[in-house]
Amino acid sequence: MKIQKIDHICFAVRDLAETIRIYKEDLNLDPALEYTAESEKIKVARYYIGEVAIEFMESTHSDGEVAKFINKRGEGFFLISYKVDNLPSALEELRGKGVELIDNRPRRLFGNRYAFIHHPSRLGGVLTELLDGDFDLGKE
Repeated sequence: MKIQKIDHICFAVRDLAETIRIYKEDLNLDPALEYTAESEKIKVARYYIGEVAIEFMESTHSDGEVAKFINKRGEGFFLISYKVDNLPSALEELRGKGVELIDNRPRRLFGNRYAFIHHPSRLGGVLTELLDGDFDLGKE
């Protein structure tokens, strides 16, 4: 497995509209992309700062993972995502090392493949995600 780069870092927030407002008023930044992923029960605002995206996520349902995270730990750093050269091969390599994966097979979002690996308790409380190397939500 070859990690190509950090793709994005996510923060869980209670009020996405308020976060967007603050980023606009205080930092003069507008989201490059906003989307809702019902499969993950989230609304997202994505900002590009150089090569790395910053995402703020609000849960769309009280039983979503972001809502559970906020209820347990409060708002804050939630997830780091790495692009890899070949996602299915990376998952196979990790299984071969005895890693207990959250996702044994890739998930899909807007036609792109991704997978969550270690449980957050194994990596300092941070959810870790791998993306296929061609994963692209698009930039403005």
